[in-house]
Amino acid sequence: MSVGRTGEPPAAPATPADGADPHRWWGLVVIALAQLMVVLDATIVNIALPSAQHALHMSDGNRQWVITAYTLAFGGLLLLGGRIADLIGRRRGFVIGLAGFAVASALGGAATGSGMLFGARALQGAFAALLAPSALSLLTTTFTDPRERGKAFGIYGALAGSGSAIGFIVGGLLTEYLNWRWCLYVNVPIAIAAVLGALALLHDRPGHTDVRLDVPGAVLGCGGLVAIVYGFSEAEPRGWTDPLVLALFAAGVLLLTAFVRWQARAPSPLLPLHIIRDRDRAGCFLTMMLAVIGMFGLFLFMTYYLQDILGYSPVRAGLAFLPLTAAIITGSTQISARLLHRVAPRLLMVPGMLLAAAGLLLLTRMTVHSTYTGEILPALLLLGLGMGLTFMPVFATATSGVAPRDAGVTSATVNTSQQVGGSIGTALLNTVATTSSAGYIAAHLRSPAGRATVVPAGVVHGYTVAIGWAAVVMLLAGLVAGLMVTAEAPGYGTPADAPVPESVP
Repeated sequence: MSVGRTGEPPAAPATPADGADPHRWWGLVVIALAQLMVVLDATIVNIALPSAQHALHMSDGNRQWVITAYTLAFGGLLLLGGRIADLIGRRRGFVIGLAGFAVASALGGAATGSGMLFGARALQGAFAALLAPSALSLLTTTFTDPRERGKAFGIYGALAGSGSAIGFIVGGLLTEYLNWRWCLYVNVPIAIAAVLGALALLHDRPGHTDVRLDVPGAVLGCGGLVAIVYGFSEAEPRGWTDPLVLALFAAGVLLLTAFVRWQARAPSPLLPLHIIRDRDRAGCFLTMMLAVIGMFGLFLFMTYYLQDILGYSPVRAGLAFLPLTAAIITGSTQISARLLHRVAPRLLMVPGMLLAAAGLLLLTRMTVHSTYTGEILPALLLLGLGMGLTFMPVFATATSGVAPRDAGVTSATVNTSQQVGGSIGTALLNTVATTSSAGYIAAHLRSPAGRATVVPAGVVHGYTVAIGWAAVVMLLAGLVAGLMVTAEAPGYGTPADAPVPESVP
């Protein structure tokens, strides 16, 4: 609520007649809860994976599917999920996504074999692909005032950036004090609460009945994304020159090329090309993907470093990520949210990526004998602050000024860049780490007696080399943001309380 000038009464609270939903802030709680569940589930099972592998007798080669089944389905189906949200209505898509996610989580928690768990994780990813764009597009259409929009996206960006770290904490607690199945069961009460909140608090326009699902586009686009993400996930165990990996990359490129060509002439395109032709949006999508490549790689290495090298328990390892989460929230809600309506988005994104790169460079100095408070903690704080500065303006800028009929697919594209970046980062940087470790051990291992010291040192060497490459990727993200994202501050040239216009392409 805004306050009038001296001597004037304060402005009346927003009402539905004013175009503002009086329950919008409670609605934000519901949307944020659902978004946290989706992002958290990408990492919550990581710490629980050894227990699940033992319980379900998975092989070392197959255990990766607990992670990749989720990310493949999520990343590969997001564009289709966004279009479905436009077709049936965002709130309806939101509720269906929540209900399906809860059922899939219950199936995964009750899994009696590895195949059942893999299938449940893929089903989670499929419903998340409908839920995530529905949530973001609801946020976009609910908050139109520039100042309120900044605060709302600050909260959303903090959850999007910190949800993965929170997943490690919750996963460690549930695994150590209950069992690995609760890493999946925990989604059921969260989803039920969010469904009840959505039915009571969220409102949306009816679905666009003129929107038609682009089936050929869905097959080409989703197939291409799945092939590329699958190729990156297989590159670590098989190697980059393996025929299957090369065939997957080639198939992915061909399918995505055919997808772009089809979208240019499709009567109802799955991804209208004007969305990615916009320089600011394209810059935001690419910045997000590059930033998440570096961040997900860090999560992987630090989890193993804390547990295998420093000897932390699952809970202690999860809690070690808490300062990173706090820094992301601070950067997003206390800095970006306050400044976005005053400064251009890239003036937040570029410094954010520089801070994140600086944090990663500090971690390249890790050794077997490093301490958490002296060397790990400062790096995590820098990384978290940088990511918080970046995530919020990326989400806000990428979805700003989108025509209502394209809100869902634009939101899906933001999430797709996030999921694809996470998958690429995990596979790419893990391959770099493994190769560097093997080379170091082969060069320094002179006798079996020295294995106890050389092998841990080699493993840490691999981590630091990969983290160095992650820092390079962060710097590249900063360069992309500086050169491509040229949008002015959202409040530039308009009164502070003026709504954000929805421009029709």
